[in-house]
Amino acid sequence: MLSPARRHRMRQQAIEASQNADNPLCHASGYEQMLIKLNDDKRRLKKVHSNERKAEMKRQLLPEYLPWVSGVLEKGKGAQDAVLMTVMIWRLDAGDVPGALEIARYALTHGLVSPDGFKRASLPYLLAEEVASAATRAWTAKEPVDVDPLLATIAMTEYEDMPDQVRAKLHKITGYVLRDAGRASEAMTHLVRAHQLHDGCGVKKDIERLGTAMKKQAIASR
Repeated sequence: MLSPARRHRMRQQAIEASQNADNPLCHASGYEQMLIKLNDDKRRLKKVHSNERKAEMKRQLLPEYLPWVSGVLEKGKGAQDAVLMTVMIWRLDAGDVPGALEIARYALTHGLVSPDGFKRASLPYLLAEEVASAATRAWTAKEPVDVDPLLATIAMTEYEDMPDQVRAKLHKITGYVLRDAGRASEAMTHLVRAHQLHDGCGVKKDIERLGTAMKKQAIASR
């Protein structure tokens, strides 16, 4: 558990390290300390084989990074930050999609790139895929899923380049969550869009069933 003094110091170090986007953050002593902590936590995570247990470990670790993240988001000027970007991924893995999007907005505004290990994907591509995966995992487990972060991700990545299959996955889970919330018309829009993007994404029957239900409801309401 971090002391209040340590949390304040981390936040101030984050602000100072993020002020100059022209200079590499690796020269900032506070940033170096955070990288040491991050690498140590990564080594601990690598020893765990269960994804479920890794997610739980990340939930326990994330509060320790909050002062750093808060400092960067409050006064940062866009310097590339491996700590910040890794926390974004960890928040997704831990099921904190709103928290991940908080970082993503800053990262997209300043053109930050994906953290090491995700270089194959642009940040918008990575964000859409990971948000969709996190929501799908929760929905499959019959856990509550907030549709607002899904809609926010769609809006944030609307004009970014990524594989159609990834965008389809995001629209698909958004459609399912809206359907379950009784927002049939909106759900249909997203399911149809998912099918347009990737006709093998598995929503064809869902579209047919939802269409039938909407027709029955329209007749009953006359």
